[in-house]
Amino acid sequence: MEYTLESLLAEEASLRLGSFSNETAYKLGSLLAKRSRTEGLAIAVGIVRGGQRLFWYAAEGTSPDNDAWLERKIRTVLRFGHSSLYMGRKIAALGVSLKDKYGIDPAEFSTSGGAFPIGLRGTGIVGAVAVSGLAQEEDHALVVEALAVLKGR
Repeated sequence: MEYTLESLLAEEASLRLGSFSNETAYKLGSLLAKRSRTEGLAIAVGIVRGGQRLFWYAAEGTSPDNDAWLERKIRTVLRFGHSSLYMGRKIAALGVSLKDKYGIDPAEFSTSGGAFPIGLRGTGIVGAVAVSGLAQEEDHALVVEALAVLKGR
């Protein structure tokens, strides 16, 4: 799939939820963990809301580096309110770095795809879900597919 800024924004809008609880986080995280196990994907999964880790999973074959990637991608989503892939495409289109444009440390933030905002209709962004371990577009696609399943699509 070709990811454009417009298609990524449309994805974010279409995947807003009506509510998001700890139980919802568990269901979403479990969907991703199950996919990892059934397909043999060496991924890590993280879900946060309001500064709290609600779900964290690391498949065989992952390392602490994957946790660091999750945290950096999640920080990006929470700071900018958009998927990390969107922010990566936006920064690339501007021809600048995160540090140059926003003055933030690339050791703390990442624009690699794989983190997605958890948005609520009528409320806004309340958290983020992230995957690390595959190519950035594949990480992103896993998260989007899991959110679509969670929404019943």
